[in-house]
Amino acid sequence: MTISTSLRTWFVIHCIVDVIFAIPMLVAPVAFLSLFGWTIVDPFMTRLVAAALMGIGLESYLGRNAGVEAFQGMLNMKIIWSAFAVLGLVVSVLTLGGPWMAWLIVAIFVGFNILWVYYRLQLREG
Repeated sequence: MTISTSLRTWFVIHCIVDVIFAIPMLVAPVAFLSLFGWTIVDPFMTRLVAAALMGIGLESYLGRNAGVEAFQGMLNMKIIWSAFAVLGLVVSVLTLGGPWMAWLIVAIFVGFNILWVYYRLQLREG
């Protein structure tokens, strides 16, 4: 079984998206999130999320040329991470409110989750 070029490409895109968000969250969490309407920002937790984004995103890039077993493991991790991120974010927005950007972030995580599940199912069937 081989890994499709499209999945490898999505891993690179995923890296770019994660790093684009993670760097300003690491460097200037309050200033960055304030741009999107957050009025209360916890720099400690923001940097922790940024570290997770950097780790997962960079592994997407580093692992883009791996074999099937590595992709299965990476996809499992991405599915679990994005599913629980969606759950936690939706609960937070519904109970605490938040700027419109919160729903955009939820949508990004939902989109990636659907993408990862699709490719994980492809690897299982192939």
